[in-house]
Amino acid sequence: MGLDYYNVLNVGKTATDDDLKKAYRKLAMKWHPDKNPNNKKEAEAQFKQISEAYEILSDPQKRQVYDQYGEEGLKDTSPGSNGNPWNAEDIFAEFFRSSPFGFGSAGIKSTRFSSEGSGMVGGENIFRTASDGTGANLPNKQTPVENKLPCSLEELYSGSTRKMKISRTMVDTNGRLVTESEILTIDVKPGWKKGTKITFPDKGNEQLNKLPADLVFVIDEKPHAVYKRDGNDLIRNHKVTLVEALGGTIVNLTTLDGRKLTIPVSEIVRPGYELVLAKEGMPITKEPGNRGDLKIKFDVKFPTRLTTDQKANLKRALGG
Repeated sequence: MGLDYYNVLNVGKTATDDDLKKAYRKLAMKWHPDKNPNNKKEAEAQFKQISEAYEILSDPQKRQVYDQYGEEGLKDTSPGSNGNPWNAEDIFAEFFRSSPFGFGSAGIKSTRFSSEGSGMVGGENIFRTASDGTGANLPNKQTPVENKLPCSLEELYSGSTRKMKISRTMVDTNGRLVTESEILTIDVKPGWKKGTKITFPDKGNEQLNKLPADLVFVIDEKPHAVYKRDGNDLIRNHKVTLVEALGGTIVNLTTLDGRKLTIPVSEIVRPGYELVLAKEGMPITKEPGNRGDLKIKFDVKFPTRLTTDQKANLKRALGG
């Protein structure tokens, strides 16, 4: 079976010329091979399919034939017939008139994708307007836009799904700037740390003749009333009286996922004493099933006054 050109462009069979232009513009900008230096072969294949679909559906005669007889009916009129090889970049250059990537359309006209997807013309790399710092040449792309994503410690412990509504400027098929809204889904993984970045490619504002910026959300950690995070460990402070410090006590606590723990403390709580509960800390993202520790740090509350009898009893009890 051949390609379903409508599905390739994500449009319905009643799509207008404007619908086709908008769909092609969005997909072509996304899948241009030199915008995908780390995934070039797949991008080439996608880019060629998108361009082929647009070339057929944007031509009223070819579209009518396709609607009636399918791809089979286009054998004599489809790209590549009559000795004129079909070229995705020709369609791309014709659509944008001048390249949105910051190089001349004449350079695009002569481009052909080799089986290796080199993006070279006569030994010269036409995508040379920007670099991502790793040596890969990128199109004329705007600087990523970063936004903080505040998360509670409970979210970072158990994970959560966040829905973010964004509004951004888009360039429509007529080259006008319009505002569009979109809902983005972020799956916060258990154990993520402050500073973790989630990138949505090309979800920033668009500008004429420039690729849209990537939209980046950066995890931020909200302060917690009880627990403090230290890497993969959790720290909790716990106050005890002098009597409890010397005679034993019980610590009752609720974990970040709602479990109730009862921890008996039989040792003498001396200055700097710390009780460690193994694997009751934060999940370790790179080690599924493993967790850090929960460290309970004790603070002994000394009495401000003692009666004469209390002092005498203490001396007797402690052998002073």
